[in-house]
Amino acid sequence: MIDEKLLAYLEEIITPERKERFLETLEQRTKYITVAVEDVFQAHNASAVVRSCEVFGLQEAYLIERKYGNTLDKEIAMGAQQWVDVHRHKTTKECISDLRKKGYKIIATTPHNDSCLLDDFEIDDRVALFFGTEKLGLSEEVLSEADGFLKIPMIGFTESLNISVSAAIIIQALTTKLKKSSISWGLTAIEKKEKQLDWTKKSIQSIDAILERYYKEHS
Repeated sequence: MIDEKLLAYLEEIITPERKERFLETLEQRTKYITVAVEDVFQAHNASAVVRSCEVFGLQEAYLIERKYGNTLDKEIAMGAQQWVDVHRHKTTKECISDLRKKGYKIIATTPHNDSCLLDDFEIDDRVALFFGTEKLGLSEEVLSEADGFLKIPMIGFTESLNISVSAAIIIQALTTKLKKSSISWGLTAIEKKEKQLDWTKKSIQSIDAILERYYKEHS
């Protein structure tokens, strides 16, 4: 349950403009599409993907950090990690299992499979878009477990794009298509309230001291 009194209390601290911005942004957020980044070596690439999630309205991102550890660079993410829920997994198997339990189809993005080009991709269920490492692409584990494949059509000599560029292109294209559809893609009322409270807390300096005071006053 959301503590509505706490939310109202904290919203007295932030500006009305910031509160309104939160509400407007939450109306455009979705969990219907999410992304998973597998073992990206360069931190700026994973960070740029999270940034694209935030810019285009994806509320969640999944990072598989089996080989290279923490893959977020705050300077590249530019604060996006505050507004996107980042889930971290140590193994690909663990990540896929988590996403399947949440009802996602696993979609492998790869330049090596022509089964579905981006323009032809139909969103008929919740999808998790998997992006692989810079040199090797997605692991065989993802490719064998995938429910479908997705490719950006390219006409030049170069066969692939940087992961962060690929993610931005695909996320923008699919979120645009999703929001033109009749699918109920938005967050639930409870999810919106949860994020409203979370974002409000993250916007207030000395939030721990303020919360301590609030709970003392309302105990």
